[in-house]
Amino acid sequence: MAGGPASVRQVTDLAVGGMTCAACVKRVEKKLAGLDGVSASVNLATGRARVHHPPEVLPEQLVAAVERAGYTAALPEPPAERRGGSGKRGGSGDGDGSGDDTDTEAQRERNRLAVTALLAVPVLVLSMVPAWQFRNWQWLCFVLAAPVVVWGARPFHQRAARALRHSASTMDTLVSLGVVASFAWSTYALFLGGAGDPGMRMPFSLVPAASDGVAHIYLEAAVGVPLFVLAGRHLEARARRGTGAALRSLAELAVKEVAVRDDAGERLVAIDALRVGQVFVVRPGERVATDGTVAEGSSAVDLSLVTGESEPAEVGPGAAVIGGSVNVGGLLAVRATAVGADTRLARITHLVTEAQAGKARAQRLADQVAGVFVPVVLTLAATVLGFWLGAGADPQAAITASVAVLVVACPCALGLATPTALMAATGRGARLGVLVSGPRALEGLQHVDAVLLDKTGTLTSGHMSVARITAAPRGIGEEQAMRLAGAVERGSEHPLGQAVTAHARRATPAGTLPDVTGFAALPGRGVRGEVEGRLVEVLAPDDDLPAPLAEALTAAEAAAHTAVVVRVDGVTEALVEVGDVLRPGSYRAVDRLRRLGVRPVLATGDREAPARAVAAALRIDDVHARCTPEDKARLVRRLQDEGCRVAVVGDGVNDAAALAGADLGIAMGTGTDAAIGAADVTLVRGDIDALADAVRLSRSTLATIRVNLLWAFGYNAVTVPLAMVGLLTPMPAAAAMSVSSLLVVGNSLRLRAWQPSPARTRRSATPARGRSLR
Repeated sequence: MAGGPASVRQVTDLAVGGMTCAACVKRVEKKLAGLDGVSASVNLATGRARVHHPPEVLPEQLVAAVERAGYTAALPEPPAERRGGSGKRGGSGDGDGSGDDTDTEAQRERNRLAVTALLAVPVLVLSMVPAWQFRNWQWLCFVLAAPVVVWGARPFHQRAARALRHSASTMDTLVSLGVVASFAWSTYALFLGGAGDPGMRMPFSLVPAASDGVAHIYLEAAVGVPLFVLAGRHLEARARRGTGAALRSLAELAVKEVAVRDDAGERLVAIDALRVGQVFVVRPGERVATDGTVAEGSSAVDLSLVTGESEPAEVGPGAAVIGGSVNVGGLLAVRATAVGADTRLARITHLVTEAQAGKARAQRLADQVAGVFVPVVLTLAATVLGFWLGAGADPQAAITASVAVLVVACPCALGLATPTALMAATGRGARLGVLVSGPRALEGLQHVDAVLLDKTGTLTSGHMSVARITAAPRGIGEEQAMRLAGAVERGSEHPLGQAVTAHARRATPAGTLPDVTGFAALPGRGVRGEVEGRLVEVLAPDDDLPAPLAEALTAAEAAAHTAVVVRVDGVTEALVEVGDVLRPGSYRAVDRLRRLGVRPVLATGDREAPARAVAAALRIDDVHARCTPEDKARLVRRLQDEGCRVAVVGDGVNDAAALAGADLGIAMGTGTDAAIGAADVTLVRGDIDALADAVRLSRSTLATIRVNLLWAFGYNAVTVPLAMVGLLTPMPAAAAMSVSSLLVVGNSLRLRAWQPSPARTRRSATPARGRSLR
């Protein structure tokens, strides 16, 4: 093939209009695939097409191909254009790309539904309640039904005609034919079949009744079919909009204007004009405009809508803040570190959007069925009509059965089964701090049976902290010993000393430590200084320790902690253990994974002793220490060769190879871009406990999709044969068809309220609580 390498492909998203069922999806995909080197995945729930194409195929050609299939297509508007100007700080956009044209169309459809209902309800009541049928009632029904058939059902007729011009058939073809056939038969019956006699009375039954010599009219079907389908699609559109609420809520977090502070003072600028390095002001109650670090001030920020954190985080000078979080305390001056598409909020939005663009394997089967569904139904309807007439049945019963087949068949549910569940699940996951890259990730999470866990930064915090303090009996006490030790260590740049000082500051009510004089570093031993007139030393432990401290030292060595002793005026007052602490929830996360049938495996580049200590605390039997990135990748392949479906959790560059080689890569949101980029799932908060939630959410989602598809296939497998043998009239068939789509969407919407384990919000006591391991 001429041109560049076949592997060079571009991805273009198209907004496709006019699709109403899975048959439409299949037709658009087939038309796009007709272009050389092009493949496409179309999502009925979002109305978007994800197109992979060579560079020489231009977006305009893709749009033209969709239009040739009988649908509208356009490139989605850039986010800046959708925002439509600056507006107020913290204001919201709609977030889904909808504009005035979409709103106008929605209002037009609501008006159509309202007028159709006003005209159709009297017809339905008179047709279904024989006692209310007055003289010439049928002619009143005819007059009311005519505008419903011509104007109310006009969108179905137009889309059916457009499909016919392109030698295609869709759900609208079935609806249009059903309405026209019902009205045409009723017109014949009124004018030529005796049903127009002034004193005519017509019984009502949910199943076809035997003819009494007078042709029955089916005006209730002629108005009921468009009414029920219009109402069903209106409710379905509202429900589908609910499944996309996560993207809109993320868009609403975007600030439109920001108060920038510089040498010229403070001024409002559009968010697009903000640059990295500029300082902006965040007042109490306002959203942080973009990612940055606090330059001045201290406050608490609410991260719940961005990362799912339930408690506000305290921030001060030097602390990182995330764009979209809410300042709930004091005034902050923040220096921007990322803007536009580089912010965490933008990356989260991008990941959710990407996740909703894919298809699960089960949906591909549904699409294959949908591609032949409507032609098969049309063939069945014609066959039923011919069979009944050929068998000598009453023409009225034959037409009734044929129209019922047309109306009851529903490919819509097939097209909605997966995308609505996927949209609801990915949105719910984003709110809980779990981002999945798409259906493949959800399916992978469901089947994972082994998870490779990194230690540093994944199970542990990744930085030195005070793990435990043991005070000497009858001494000055733990609090006073740490206060004095922290004061002396302020002069040290050693990570151990910084950990002691940080702990002492947190333990001091005012957060201030006394001054130190005569500070001296003792190479290889520790530090000393004079605090409040007392000689304070923080030293490496020796053999001369009180019994409780000697026991604590033995325990510290077993746990691979670094221990120091605090001496005041020559008296040993406390032993302080410093190490890399376990993340809160690590024990619970590993335990939950084990209960879900997932085997935990610890692989770390750290030494054997710290690795074994962490494994013992978390009850992990399979431990691999001193692992290089290549070792981790080989371990993944070995587990896969044993038949395991392996997930890898990591946060660093050294985890990227294993993440990419695993069946499923899971990155900590606090980790490096390399790890996040190689992962299929990102735990935004960096909370390892969210991994078990991700597994449970994936299983709930796939179960919902299976139920949806079972209903979609089962509904048609049951109702179409009932209509073929004459056990359904068109009106209840139309109602059943509309309800089928609503049930699928409604079942998917349950995922929006999915909750993680109730115990997640409780800090249960575990063997690892209060312990810190390296």
